[in-house]
Amino acid sequence: MDDCKPPVFTFGIIADIQYADIDDGLNFKQTRKRYYRNSLRLLQKANEGWNEEKVKPSFILQLGDIIDGFNKKYDASQRALDTVVRLFDQNPAVHHVWGNHEFYNFTRGALLSSVLNSNTNQQRASDADDFYAYHFSPTHNFRFVVLDAYDMSIIGREQSSEKYELSLKLLKDHNTNEDLNHPPVFSGLEQRFVKFNGGLSEDQLKWLDGVLSEADEAGEKVTVASHLPVHPDSTDPICLSWNYNEVLSILQSHKSVVCFMAGHDHDGGYHRDSSGIHHLTLEGVIETPPESNAYGTVYVYEDRMVLKGNGRMVDRVLEYPGNLTR
Repeated sequence: MDDCKPPVFTFGIIADIQYADIDDGLNFKQTRKRYYRNSLRLLQKANEGWNEEKVKPSFILQLGDIIDGFNKKYDASQRALDTVVRLFDQNPAVHHVWGNHEFYNFTRGALLSSVLNSNTNQQRASDADDFYAYHFSPTHNFRFVVLDAYDMSIIGREQSSEKYELSLKLLKDHNTNEDLNHPPVFSGLEQRFVKFNGGLSEDQLKWLDGVLSEADEAGEKVTVASHLPVHPDSTDPICLSWNYNEVLSILQSHKSVVCFMAGHDHDGGYHRDSSGIHHLTLEGVIETPPESNAYGTVYVYEDRMVLKGNGRMVDRVLEYPGNLTR
């Protein structure tokens, strides 16, 4: 940017590409146009933008829904994924978050053995924990945590599993519709109880709390990434994590947390909470017109992060929490 002091490092961000080799269509509500083939061209434009940066991004944070669920209908899931990943391979490293469309296309087991499992060489939860979450440190004093937003869900779990049964019960306790993709008749935050959302299990919450406690002790600055937003003021309620309140409580109890990044809500959103944490919901590529784009580069400094957005992604200065009490 225009700062005379160079950033400690930079990274790229992008969300909800949802590529499919099909004609343009509409969203679930039939109210917004989706540009399925064009999303690939916008990703290539994003690559070109990242490669033109004076300080090349150390990694790209891909916040989920990398290909669209329609690929499953045409038996094109793997072909579509290979097409998008070839473009991402132009970058030094990519950290993949899993969204609902990953689970429309692949089983959890298939995802764990795929290129979308980017935690193989990172500090991850143990294999026995049965959720896709890990953390990594690109440089001293900075840490990133990737969460499994569909740890508790009915699209990311086998029907025979205990987590599926518990998730289905929770969903039906709050949503009486026959089609669970339709939100409950009640307004407000209850809208989050739909099939295309999910939540974090107790085990993952405990794991997150432990990672953040270690980061507190080390004096690190932590950015948490998930497909689903966890603050009601950073998204439409229909895109909110089922147990957002539990996640939020943990985040706000740790001085190390500076930012929470998510996708899912294609309109994007932003809120700085009472603890000073920035909740950034990224605009989705899939609903971005061909003449625009939706990606960003984040410049990380010792006292702040600066998001330089492209197209409909908004520029933001994300100052780290100062003397706010947690």
